[in-house]
Amino acid sequence: MSRPKLSEAELLERNRVALENAEQQPEIASAMSELGYDATKIAEGKTLLAENQQAYNFNKTEDDETSEAYNSFTANYDAIDEIYRKHRKKAKVIYRKDPLMLAKLNIDGSIPRSYAKWLEAVQKFYTEAIADTAIQEKLASLKISLEELNATQAQIGELKTTRASYRREVGESQEATKKKDAAFAKIDDWMSEFYAVARIALEDQPQLLEALGKVVKS
Repeated sequence: MSRPKLSEAELLERNRVALENAEQQPEIASAMSELGYDATKIAEGKTLLAENQQAYNFNKTEDDETSEAYNSFTANYDAIDEIYRKHRKKAKVIYRKDPLMLAKLNIDGSIPRSYAKWLEAVQKFYTEAIADTAIQEKLASLKISLEELNATQAQIGELKTTRASYRREVGESQEATKKKDAAFAKIDDWMSEFYAVARIALEDQPQLLEALGKVVKS
């Protein structure tokens, strides 16, 4: 069944109002009850609606958490990338005539675009620099201190943590989306039959379909 062109929030509200009025509006309740949609049957729909609402809310929460995790990850990435580019630029000046050192620090080529290769290059640079006092002395000549190198390496550790958190949230959000979509599909099917029966039950009073969320042409 193709879903009506409503937002998910609008669809939830339409279904809520339809089920509420099918139970509370006397004329509708009486007509629907005669065709099997009594209080027990309507309660069945309300249960599906509650499950749908819960799945929708949970998915929204997961999406929000994914956005927060992504923002945290990108903020860390941008901060490291900015300082790395500055350090890299200075190191390339220092070792411009020393291809072996350029290769050792992994700065003899261009900065990789993919995250994995970028991370590999960044880690290589700081690992080598922190482990070699001779490199530290050279870098210090252009005002790159050991403290800066250590601080950036610590940031790299934080970056890995935030990226792992982001990837975890993406997975959880995708799973929540599947469950939400399944819940919508389930109640869509139930409401499809509900409306089909309502059209028959209210055939002589079509204006009452408005109370169930269906626009009736005048």
